[in-house]
Amino acid sequence: MSSTPHVTRATSEGAAWLASAGAYPRSTLALWRERPDAPLVLPCGTAFDVISAPAVFGRRMLDRLWDDGPGSGPVAAVRGRTLLFAAPGTAQRLPSLMAWEEWGSQRADAVPSLLCHGTGDAVTVPALDSGDSPATGGCRWLVAPDTRHPWLPGPEVVLWAAVRAARAAVRISIFPPADQDAKVYDVSRRR
Repeated sequence: MSSTPHVTRATSEGAAWLASAGAYPRSTLALWRERPDAPLVLPCGTAFDVISAPAVFGRRMLDRLWDDGPGSGPVAAVRGRTLLFAAPGTAQRLPSLMAWEEWGSQRADAVPSLLCHGTGDAVTVPALDSGDSPATGGCRWLVAPDTRHPWLPGPEVVLWAAVRAARAAVRISIFPPADQDAKVYDVSRRR
């Protein structure tokens, strides 16, 4: 059971923080007041960077952040991906940390590639009140922004969560894999 907070609605302070990422924050807030159920596209690199992971692996990372680590900033689920909002500069630094950790040399199914969105990129953010409505198209907050200055993990914390999520997904055995063509005899009922 994860201790991830169940904050699925962005507060007005959280909306103001999200809007501050764009060039026209007041226009963004006015649009959200007019259509609070509309997702928006916001630029990355100034208020936040976004690390995008496949949904299941991203959820494992989120669980590691909340169960064993310092928690997370806002987190969204968008089109089969988990978007972890991170400190500005994380998207630039994380790939080199992942290379140092030899990220690509492990099993691809246990360690998926992470997409880093930073300066010059934009992401779709869920509506302020996304809930589980079918109108949102699966775009919803897992952890919604609730303050004007949320704590955002940096590249080292994101790497830490990814490594722990990958280790939890890979089961290591000291026994060699069983031979699928081997003949097996039940010797437990000897006379």
